[in-house]
Amino acid sequence: MNKHRDTTGPTDDQQQITLRGPAELADALPYMMGYHPTDSIVMVALHGDRGRFGGRVRLGIPRSVREWSPVAEQLAECLVEGCERRGSRPDGIVVFVCHDPAEGETGRQVMERLRPLAQRLRTACGTLDVPVYEALCISDGRFWSYCCPDTRCCPPEGNPLALPGTSVMAAAAAYAGIQVRGSLREMERPLRPWPLEAAGSAGQVRALDAANAALVPRILGLEGRDVVCAETIRRAEELLRRLTGSPRIGDAVLADAQDDALIGDDEAAAVILGLQDRQTRDRAAEWMEGEEAAPALRLWRALARRCVGAYAEHSAAPLTLAGWVAWSTGDEPAARVALGIALEVDPEYVFARLLHQACNEGLDPESLRRCLREERDARTAAEARAASGAAAGPGTRTRTRGAGARAARTRAAGAGASGSSALRAAGRRTKRGPVRAHPGATGDTRGSASRAAGPAEVSARARSRAARRGGGRGSRSGR
Repeated sequence: MNKHRDTTGPTDDQQQITLRGPAELADALPYMMGYHPTDSIVMVALHGDRGRFGGRVRLGIPRSVREWSPVAEQLAECLVEGCERRGSRPDGIVVFVCHDPAEGETGRQVMERLRPLAQRLRTACGTLDVPVYEALCISDGRFWSYCCPDTRCCPPEGNPLALPGTSVMAAAAAYAGIQVRGSLREMERPLRPWPLEAAGSAGQVRALDAANAALVPRILGLEGRDVVCAETIRRAEELLRRLTGSPRIGDAVLADAQDDALIGDDEAAAVILGLQDRQTRDRAAEWMEGEEAAPALRLWRALARRCVGAYAEHSAAPLTLAGWVAWSTGDEPAARVALGIALEVDPEYVFARLLHQACNEGLDPESLRRCLREERDARTAAEARAASGAAAGPGTRTRTRGAGARAARTRAAGAGASGSSALRAAGRRTKRGPVRAHPGATGDTRGSASRAAGPAEVSARARSRAARRGGGRGSRSGR
C-alpha cells in the first residue's frame, strides 16, 4: 500500500486531518468536492512534504477512448498551471476515476476498463515532472488502487468504501459544518433540459419557435434591441414576483415541478430568447443578492430546464446566471456545476468561462457585485436625468432622448456594459490580476464541478452552431 499523508485546510489555524493510504483518500473525495462525483476524473494537487491538498480539477470521463490522451494532457496542464498561478507548483498529484457500472457490469470490470485512462493521466503528469502518488478507481461502492501491487492490502476484488459518517474525515467534516449533497448527477438534474418525450416539451418547443421568429430580428436591430431588453426584464421581474409569492417546498423534485407550473410556455420562451442578448443578460445578473437571489436562482434553473430539443444551447445564458447567483451567495459547488454545464452546452460562452475561472481562482465575488451595482446606479441616474429632461420641455426631451440612445448604443457595443467586461475589471482590481480562461479543458483548479466536452464533441457543436447561425433558428446577439 502507498502510505501517504495528506492534510486538509490551507492554514495552520484550521483543523488538520492526516489521511493514510488509499482507503482514507477515497473516503475524503466527496468532502473535498461537496458531492459524490459520478462519471468523473478528479485530480488533486499535493504540496509540501506533508502532502497538503491544493488545487483540483474535475472532468466528465470522455466516452471515446480516442479522447483520453488529449484530455489527460489538458487536465494535467490545467491543474499544474492553475497551481503555479497561485504561486506554488504541486509536488505530487492524486488521481481518482469514478464511474458506476453499466447494466451487467461489475465494479472490477469498470476498473479494468478505465485502467488505460488512469495510465494516461499518470503519464501526462509525469511529462510535466509532477509524480502521481496514488491513482484510485471508485465504482459500485468499492475502490481499487492502480499504483499498489500488494494484493494483501489492495485485493483484485477491491476494498469497500467506508460506511457514511464513520471515518475520521466524516467526523472532521461534520465538525466543520461541511455537507455532502449527494451525487453530481443529482445536482445536475434540476439544470438539465426536459427530455423531448416529457409531457410539456412539445408545447415548449412550439413556444420557443414562435419567440425565436418574433424576437431575434428585433434583437439584431439596434433600436429594437433596447425595447426587447426592457420587455424581457419586465417579464422576468413578473416571474420573480410570482416565484417569491410561492414559497419553495422541501422536496427538491416536487419544488422544481412547482416552479415549472408557475411559468407558462410563452413566458419562458420570451425570457429565454431575450436573455440571448448580452445586454439583457447582464441586466438580469443584477439580481444577485439579498431577497432577490433565491427567487432569481429558481427562475434561472427553471428556464434552463425549458431549453428543450434544438434549443439546448440557449440554456448557456440561464445556466450562467444560475452559476453567478450561486457563487455570489457563497454556494461554490452549485456554482461550478451550473457553470460547468453552461460550458458543456456552449464551450465558447465567454461570461461562463470567466465566471468559472474566477470562482476557481478564488476571486471575491464582491468585486463583480460592486461592478454590477455601479452599472445599475449609473443606469438609474441616466434614467432620472432623462425623466427630468422630459419634464423640462419638448426640446430638452428630444436632446436628452438622443443622448440616452447614443449612450445605450455605446454601452451595448463597448465593453463597459457587459458582465464579462465587469468581471475583467473586477479581476484588475485585485492583486491576483485579470482572470484568464484556460484554453483547453474547463476544469477546476480548486474543486471544479464542471464537465468539459472532448475535442470531437466540441467540433460537432461548433459545426452545429455554424449551421444555425447561417440561417437556422437559435441566433443570438453576443455572449
